Amino acid sequence: PHEFLTVERSNKMSVYEVKIAGLTGAKDILGSLKGRVTLVVNVASKCGLTPQYTALEALQKDYSAQGFTVLGVPCNQFGAQEPGSASEIETFCSTNYGITFPMSEKVDVNGEKRHSLYQTLTPVVDAEGHSGDIRWNFEKFLVGRDGKVVCRFNPTVAPDAPEVVSAIKEQLGK
Repeated sequence: PHEFLTVERSNKMSVYEVKIAGLTGAKDILGSLKGRVTLVVNVASKCGLTPQYTALEALQKDYSAQGFTVLGVPCNQFGAQEPGSASEIETFCSTNYGITFPMSEKVDVNGEKRHSLYQTLTPVVDAEGHSGDIRWNFEKFLVGRDGKVVCRFNPTVAPDAPEVVSAIKEQLGK
């Protein structure tokens, strides 16, 4: 019953109501994205999947004008692959990948200190039937304009994979 309640609660609550600070100090980065289609991705600078930043930034450039944004959520819980400070993360992303999309503060996505954003996201099931804990860096959640989580993609699904792009376009068309 507990899982059912969690899923019910997450389906009723808008992701955009969750308070999470920006990497460079904005107090409520999600609130500023309300009404947009958002791809929330837990990111890391020293991961084998870090090159996904390139495709994430391409999505940002291709669809931003239509009301889409990527939100990077730095996390150091997987192999300590995001050890840097906020300024180090920001410098890495802008220097190496030219990132223009917003980034949140560094948070835990699993465990006792899991950020409330991830308490809202993790009940959602991906195409393989996985729900619950984040498995690795670069797990992706697509959030509709209404703040409801539309779908979840495992870390190895590329940001520019047909199923991701198709889901983004579908949400932008609503």
